[in-house]
Amino acid sequence: MDQLAPSRRRLLAGALAGGIGAAAGCLGTGSDGDAGDGGGPELRLSLSRVDGSLRDRYVRSRDDPPEEWDEAALDAVLAGESYATQHRRPFFAGPDDPAYVLRDGTYYELGSVVVDEVAETYPVLRLFEVDEGSGSDDGGESAADAGDEGDLPQADQRAVHIAHFAARARGDVGGYPVGLVQRGGYAYRNGTARAESALLAADGPDRVTYRDTTYRVEIERERFHEAVYRPIAEAVAESPERMETILRATFVGPRVERDELSDEADRILRRAVGNEYAETHPYSDAYVELLRAIDARPFIDGNVRKDAGVRESEEDMIRYGGEYYERYLRILDEEEN
Repeated sequence: MDQLAPSRRRLLAGALAGGIGAAAGCLGTGSDGDAGDGGGPELRLSLSRVDGSLRDRYVRSRDDPPEEWDEAALDAVLAGESYATQHRRPFFAGPDDPAYVLRDGTYYELGSVVVDEVAETYPVLRLFEVDEGSGSDDGGESAADAGDEGDLPQADQRAVHIAHFAARARGDVGGYPVGLVQRGGYAYRNGTARAESALLAADGPDRVTYRDTTYRVEIERERFHEAVYRPIAEAVAESPERMETILRATFVGPRVERDELSDEADRILRRAVGNEYAETHPYSDAYVELLRAIDARPFIDGNVRKDAGVRESEEDMIRYGGEYYERYLRILDEEEN
């Protein structure tokens, strides 16, 4: 499998941001505190409760690994055998986004290290839209249907689907999925895909039709330099409680107890759960108290983006009253409100 997978944190942040946008559009913000006069920036807080333990979220069973993991690498590293992968990390894990697996009562942190580099040559498929008036019959060109019910093998259908994104984005302000599109098209890295491909054959079609658009097919063989990864696995815990502690230290930021907050600050926090709470600067005393408690002190400054250099939005995980919450902060200027 040569598809790149987004990190778990990016997926989570994207889903949470989408949920916030929907809530803001349908329900409005939940501002009801002693907010300022509306002249300053607006700070929106949302909390999403994490169901279950951190182990449920971050640890996978050896018998149920994610599809994007290299299972051969997992087998080898847990057996202490030598193994290497090219181009992609075997578990899509890094220092800031570790992966964990449970096998026979022992918890392992998975990762990889770069041990070499290799050069490989792969065919790259690029698609170029043709004019509606230039039919394939004029030049004796062959055409194929690249849809799900079309003429091409599944490997080519996927290649056309990804190359279509790049073709559509040329000269357009829209982007394409980084990691899937490579060098303006699709690189046939997988040997099985190359062997099964009809587009790569000497008598392959000159054009393909995909989503009511006809494209000219261009195939170029290009050189790629790829990292070689050696998978690693380190035993980190022998009990669920120990593993939960490790995950808490890795992923959870501020810890807030109910009796540490005033009634008003606690009310704001509870309102932000599953919804969105907002105030404009200068913020109420209770909101400031809560921002300090969840370690969001830079956002207290009304000129935070200039003075503190923070991003327009920030996500983190906190623990409140023994439960975990994803915390999302978003700051908007007056004209964005």
